Amino acid sequence: MSVQQITRLRVALGDYAHTTPLKRKEVTSPSVALEFAEIKPVYKAFASMVRERSFDVSEMAIVTFLQAKSHGKPLVLLPAVMVGRFQHNCMLYNMERGRITPADLPGRRVGVRSYAQTTGAWLRGHLHNDYGVDIAKVQWVTFEDAHVSEFRDPPGVERAPADGNITKMVLAGELAAGIYGQELPDDTRLQSVIPDPDEAVRQWHARHGVVPINHMVVVTEALARAQPDAVREVYRMLLAAKKAAGLPKPGGFDVHPFGVEACRPALEMIINYCMQQKLIPRRLAIEELFDDTTRSLGT
Repeated sequence: MSVQQITRLRVALGDYAHTTPLKRKEVTSPSVALEFAEIKPVYKAFASMVRERSFDVSEMAIVTFLQAKSHGKPLVLLPAVMVGRFQHNCMLYNMERGRITPADLPGRRVGVRSYAQTTGAWLRGHLHNDYGVDIAKVQWVTFEDAHVSEFRDPPGVERAPADGNITKMVLAGELAAGIYGQELPDDTRLQSVIPDPDEAVRQWHARHGVVPINHMVVVTEALARAQPDAVREVYRMLLAAKKAAGLPKPGGFDVHPFGVEACRPALEMIINYCMQQKLIPRRLAIEELFDDTTRSLGT
């Protein structure tokens, strides 16, 4: 009697309700074992995945993946969203220094962790397409390089001092506003540049029917070619963990869509935004983000 061989995979995923069943081994597989690396925050895994393929399976910001794909990195996208959220409340200003709205941003200095940060790309897209802001006239101030080493900040983008801190610089008036990721600072002086962001989200979603994608999952091209069954099993486990977490909640948005078609509208939009902002050198087709195995997942 033969014993089924176990494929052991090195994995980097954040800690979420929908990854907890995997990390606690409540969702398992007879053929694949997931060996998790503890990397917090998880975005610190992205650069090593792009540059060194440090994992077999990794969460990755979608703009990082689009840039990696544009520069020929051997990575394949899985149609599995780990982080999806609306971004309208993620650009903050110090209310003690006077009201700032999107129309006030041209000519002002705005901080963002990296120019290629996905939240920043979504917000600049909203500012340009929905609020008519000329984002080229905003003085962007960055604090880190992109995860993809081939990308360089556009001309005119300023680098903050090595010891710079977005929140301290916003509070001090050195920056008119700052763009934040998932964790917003707990300071009542900091308010959203986009007025009434909850209502703005409601109206934006009513127009577009899209939930912005921040992080998806990628696998190495080597794994996808050599062990497509293992890749399919990883996808099955991710989906099973989402269901085990009771997501999506009844009546709520599905902010973790699975399957190519479910992800397509948001992917098309972020590709458009990346082209507008010169974050990628050419327009990518949705189909080329996946391979023959991952393209059929979720159908």
